[in-house]
Amino acid sequence: MIKYDKLVRDNIPEIIEEDGKKANIRIVKDEEYLSYLVKKLSEEAKEIEEDTCVEELADLETIIRSICEYLHISKEDFEKVYNKKIEKRGGFKKGIVLESVETNE
Repeated sequence: MIKYDKLVRDNIPEIIEEDGKKANIRIVKDEEYLSYLVKKLSEEAKEIEEDTCVEELADLETIIRSICEYLHISKEDFEKVYNKKIEKRGGFKKGIVLESVETNE
């Protein structure tokens, strides 16, 4: 038996069963569901560090969309906030790394 205790995509239990194995699952809801989504977000971000590919980016996007759905954030509202942040603070296209800030103190 291999233990996981992690959120998986909806079709994974069936895929496991089709492979002749038994998937022991439980359904999480409410705050516990959000907690598992956030853990999954961190897991997917680490996977991108190991392999920066479109599949891993799509996994990350799936988690972000699931968190938004749980929090009742529409795609439109998400895009509005995203665009405001880009307009006000910019994106990351220039590759700027802030190394330090000098103060007058």
